[in-house]
Amino acid sequence: MENFKNEIVSVLQPLVQLAEKDVQQQLTVPPELKMGDYSFPCFVLSKSWKRSPQEISAFLAEKLGEAIEESFWISDVKSVGPYLNFFCSREKLAQETLQGAFYEKEKYGHLQEGQGKNVVIDFSAPNIAKPFGIGHLRSTVIGSSLYRIYEAMGYNCVGINHLGDWGTQFGKLMLAYKLWGSEDSLREDPISYLYQLYVKFHKAAEEDPSLEEEGRKWFKKLEDGEEEALQLWSHFRDLSLREFNRIYDRLDITFDAEQGESFYNEMLAGTIDSLMEQNLVQESEGALIVDLEAFGLPPCLLRKKDGATLYATRDLCAAIYRYEKYRFHRLIYVVGAAQSLHFQQLFKVLECMGFPWAERCVHVPFGLIKFKEGKMSTRMGNLIFLEDVIDKAVELARQIIEEKNPGLKDKNRVAEMIGIGAVIFGDLSNDRIKDIDFDWDKVLDFSGETSPYIQYAHARICSILRKENVTVIPEINTSLLETGEEQALILALARFSETIKKAAETYKPSILARYLIELTRDFNNFYHQCPVLTAEGELRQARILLIDGVRQVLVNGLYLLGIEAPSEM
Repeated sequence: MENFKNEIVSVLQPLVQLAEKDVQQQLTVPPELKMGDYSFPCFVLSKSWKRSPQEISAFLAEKLGEAIEESFWISDVKSVGPYLNFFCSREKLAQETLQGAFYEKEKYGHLQEGQGKNVVIDFSAPNIAKPFGIGHLRSTVIGSSLYRIYEAMGYNCVGINHLGDWGTQFGKLMLAYKLWGSEDSLREDPISYLYQLYVKFHKAAEEDPSLEEEGRKWFKKLEDGEEEALQLWSHFRDLSLREFNRIYDRLDITFDAEQGESFYNEMLAGTIDSLMEQNLVQESEGALIVDLEAFGLPPCLLRKKDGATLYATRDLCAAIYRYEKYRFHRLIYVVGAAQSLHFQQLFKVLECMGFPWAERCVHVPFGLIKFKEGKMSTRMGNLIFLEDVIDKAVELARQIIEEKNPGLKDKNRVAEMIGIGAVIFGDLSNDRIKDIDFDWDKVLDFSGETSPYIQYAHARICSILRKENVTVIPEINTSLLETGEEQALILALARFSETIKKAAETYKPSILARYLIELTRDFNNFYHQCPVLTAEGELRQARILLIDGVRQVLVNGLYLLGIEAPSEM
């Protein structure tokens, strides 16, 4: 459909005298298939042309009549009220789409817009020595999906895990370990044990507030580089990373760099000096700030009265380091909506420092995962561990397989693919801006609009294609695919590229997830109305090519969400 859109722009732009990008941005998809494949709303021309949108639409339709006779893609153009509706050649669309899916395979739908450009994506960012809770799921899977989506757009992507590995909480944890710790228990189950110590510390501190001050002293030892504090911190960090990476492996998520807050310690003084040299820093009650009142923002606190730096200072260092290292086209932070003010301040300070690339820094916010039990708290010990959710989903998938298809090969592997897919899709299918009400029943319900629904359609197509005497032949007469169900499928497949593009532009994998649900619905409608193996002659081969195209797009689309597509279920 990108080629079709480009041809619309090429014939329409000389007549409307708008920039090509403006013409393309105005094109919309009509609400009904019979109304055309793209519409150009003529309201945008009414003021400058001093004519009604209806008159403009009729005029343009008449003018374009001759132009489209020589068109490869445009079969017709009609004036419908204030809209100019374009129709794509169904014969050419079917041929180009289905042969494209066959020959391009896993690259089908990919674009080259980002060629030669780097996109840096900061996502996941769990805190060292704390459990990987369900609350970390959103940043992790949204960021990973955006990484894959931007790769499909042709960008060179750099995924960074900005670990929370610095702060006063480490002083408290060191003190807790010194008071009550056991090395054997630590090595046996590092994350859970450190979590228990952290919870125990805060309960004890309620009875004895002096523990808080002792914890801060231990963090001061760490900041001063005292050997015992550094050894404990490094030990906790290494054990935590080992556990995190085990979960990332299950989710099939990797990073190009794991640079925590501590990585930027040596850059802090230089960054603050640079701000001072530009007269951007003020002292306020002993603390150092950047006054952002002129921009309608509260001051950005760089250094506390006691000399401690904050993560705003570290994020300034990180952004500068990342640009110097990667020369990024875009720097994307996938961080919860609660940090929106922080990123407004961060980007404004970078702008004030004179960095032209500050405008290419983007915060991609997302809502919370909410629970019936109320707000989660590490200190209170009422977290839901992400791995527990994954394990439950995989176990349910295993039970369903045992019930429905006990003879399935490699049942455990398939259950893992289905269960993990359900957890990821349960997040990504929601608009990231909205909060999610976490409900075990919904997450583990495999019926309806879930990834197992999509995965099952893929497995069903694979089953058909495994039959004897089934061969996918790309050079076939696709004009035989004339039914409404067939045309709807072809059009859906043709829109895959623009779906990827829209998901990238809006930073919303949910757009891709909804597309896959709709494609699966279209396939199921086709499957029940249009026989494949019992069709005759070339129609049989055309339908085989069609479902193979659906199979390929389901695989490609699920991959961009971070989900695998089993060939049997």
